[in-house]
Amino acid sequence: MSRSKSKRPPVPAAEPSPTAPAPEAPLSAPVPPTASPVEPRGGTPGAMLRVWFAAYRVEVVLFAVAFVVLASFSSQRFLRQSAAPHFIYQAQSWLEGRLDVDPQVLPNLEDWACVRQVNGEKVRCEGRPLSDDRWFVSFPSFPAVAMLPFVALHGYQFNDTSFGVIVGALAVALFYSLLRFLAREGETERTRDENVVLALTLAFGTLFFYCAIRGEVWFSAEVMGVALTCLYVRNAVRARRPVLAGVFFSMATLTRTPLFFAGLFFVLEALCPGPESRLEQLKVLGRNWKPAARKLGLFALGAAPLGLLAAGYNVYRFGRLSEFGHAFLFNNRVNVDIDRWGLFHWEYLGRNVAAAFLKWPTLSFSPLKLGYDPHGLTLLLTLPLLVFLLMPRLRPRLHWPLWLTVAICALPGLFYQNTGYMQFGFRFSLDYTPYLLLLFAIGGWSVRQRAVMAALVLGVLVNFWGAVAFRGYTELVRNW
Repeated sequence: MSRSKSKRPPVPAAEPSPTAPAPEAPLSAPVPPTASPVEPRGGTPGAMLRVWFAAYRVEVVLFAVAFVVLASFSSQRFLRQSAAPHFIYQAQSWLEGRLDVDPQVLPNLEDWACVRQVNGEKVRCEGRPLSDDRWFVSFPSFPAVAMLPFVALHGYQFNDTSFGVIVGALAVALFYSLLRFLAREGETERTRDENVVLALTLAFGTLFFYCAIRGEVWFSAEVMGVALTCLYVRNAVRARRPVLAGVFFSMATLTRTPLFFAGLFFVLEALCPGPESRLEQLKVLGRNWKPAARKLGLFALGAAPLGLLAAGYNVYRFGRLSEFGHAFLFNNRVNVDIDRWGLFHWEYLGRNVAAAFLKWPTLSFSPLKLGYDPHGLTLLLTLPLLVFLLMPRLRPRLHWPLWLTVAICALPGLFYQNTGYMQFGFRFSLDYTPYLLLLFAIGGWSVRQRAVMAALVLGVLVNFWGAVAFRGYTELVRNW
């Protein structure tokens, strides 16, 4: 608010005395101030590093803390390659100039795709393997792309377990960076300390904890999917960086196929980026659709290169654009269901819902032992913050885009032929866990409230149990 200045009456000028000295003539130009030395652009690498660290010191500390804790819980696994290093073998095959995997070097026959040509048609291998059968990794291939430079240095001996721990620690730092970005953009009202708590919740209060310490093809993909989701969402908010959002979206999809459905988040942000009513924005969109169409086009442009390569690779391997290999699993227990119902079907819904929400720990008394079902464990224990999402105190702009993304990403896992066995908790929920935590971040509940703190502590305790107690393929095969 500006202040009004009071006007003073003019003071009459005094007549000069005849004996007074004449006033000094003013200088023709003012004396310039002392010029400060101009610093050279760029600076030294050390100075640039100090500036970068000052800007991202919280992320660096979170990465270090997460790395130390995850590596400690990984224990002896951290120093060894896992028992399911599928992505390493895929990367090494590419480096050797072949698109399939050499069957002579396969470490096991668990979850590999085997393709046999019968009358010119690609079919799943049955019975005894034949010499002309071709073997492939039965999962999307981007984790193998990420491991490629390291496999080039270490070959088949590359350690996927320690690599997974590093990616896991990086995902924690990226999630904090995403939360800080959303706070700076006015999408959340969280403080720095609250964002740190939520990042640590992702690390140690969700199923991310036990998945990040194991290596193995199934868990490596889940953890990398979380890291890429953080990068995707940051670039997708308000559709400000559509090309980068498309690039990270394709990377995430080619790591975990259910993340393809997370593309809905960008579409919603491109169509309705403002705080106004979505109905009003859609009405405006009908009159001025070109900016949204341009963003969607740029998003598709960013996603296209990897997407087209993956589609071509799928056709070469399995004869279908969208087939990543699970229809060709060799000698797998799920093949009977796949042959009868397909990969996705209503028939699978009941057992997946039970694995996600209805399975609870078991308690035996002789001997005294707390157990879990390897098919799943309720999300109400593995992610207790879920209850606060059902009764948010605030419903800001991102409330419905995040909820719709969660819903559509959850559908594939609920109708999938496999619950995720063997696992601690419903591990497919990791595909949308970052979105659930973002919903809590914008939902208005304080992390200092007693009920919220109790839920945070419970989540950490349950997932600590999972990190210590889970025995999966590695333990069964190598007795680690």
